[in-house]
Amino acid sequence: MRGKQTVRGMFQSMAVICAAAAVIYMFVPHDENVDPIQPVDYSVELVTAQRAAPYPVVAPEGLPEDWRATSVSYRRTADNAWHLGYLTPEREYVAVEQATAAEAEKYIARVTRGASATDGRERIADREWERWEGEKYDALVLRDEKATTVVMGTASFERLTEMAKALRPGAAL
Repeated sequence: MRGKQTVRGMFQSMAVICAAAAVIYMFVPHDENVDPIQPVDYSVELVTAQRAAPYPVVAPEGLPEDWRATSVSYRRTADNAWHLGYLTPEREYVAVEQATAAEAEKYIARVTRGASATDGRERIADREWERWEGEKYDALVLRDEKATTVVMGTASFERLTEMAKALRPGAAL
């Protein structure tokens, strides 16, 4: 007899819990139209990176408001790596990556997830950027004596170029 009471009690408890959950769900406001992607403020990380990095850290200036920053990091112990991720208005990913990696080819291949250099070039702000293409990400790459800068992502080369044109050393938000 005791076993039947235990099973019946369990079912009664589950029914009460489910009914309470249904009531809570019905009365808690929720909006399916709210965008789950929240932009990040990267001003503190940008200032920190600009002060600590041994190269001019770049960030975009003048991008339209429908470009949204979604991720940021600066890792001094990992080749002074600066990362700034964005979503374009079409919800494509674009990131700016900079580092002092001694082996630039390996660094570029790592951040672009295996992209390869092409013969293509882009002239942006009087600098020659290399075009890289890959299965996951395409990229524009700028190498100089202080750091390697990579603008990469799932977005079109037009959008990558738009980001590269907006980059400024010492940029402020």
